[in-house]
Amino acid sequence: MDLKSIVLCGVGGQGILLAAKIIGKAAELAGLDVMANETHGMAQRGGSVRAFVRFGSHVGSPLVREGTADAIGALEPVEALRWAHYLAPGAMAVVNTRAVVPVTVSSGKATYPADVAERLQRAFPRLVACDCDAEAERMGNAKLSNTILVGMLSRALDFETGVWHAAIEKSVKPQFVEANRGAFDFGRARAGGAQAAG
Repeated sequence: MDLKSIVLCGVGGQGILLAAKIIGKAAELAGLDVMANETHGMAQRGGSVRAFVRFGSHVGSPLVREGTADAIGALEPVEALRWAHYLAPGAMAVVNTRAVVPVTVSSGKATYPADVAERLQRAFPRLVACDCDAEAERMGNAKLSNTILVGMLSRALDFETGVWHAAIEKSVKPQFVEANRGAFDFGRARAGGAQAAG
């Protein structure tokens, strides 16, 4: 299989590292070589968090070069814009539209862009956007937004649904497997509809 590079980004507490774990486990279960790299920043304070996941027949490095990522998955819209330059031309971007207002904004030292939706459309020609947080809350567990995002992102990858379900089972505690599978399936269906519409 050709080498695939995925960029995941968000802020501390959103579950970026679990999302990376699920994607890496799916690739591993598919028999591929996998490498990952994370940058936590000030994760405990809602700071920027980024993870790279690379997989294929052979992976020489976990690092993704700018302009080469096959997909980007962002749990926060401004973080999507922050890492947009890593995406290859024409590749898919999956973005949770719920903003997380940083301390610099809430303290009045900065402003959150009012035109984020327009910026996302300009930055990502292949954009799949969804308020993953709202959907997770509707499912009864706000922590499912990251698995919804993985489901959406799965449309850019070549693994069967069964592989993804097995990866989820190996990545979350047993009592959360069913809910996470449901969240994944919702995201996968949502992105499939969005792709068909686009």
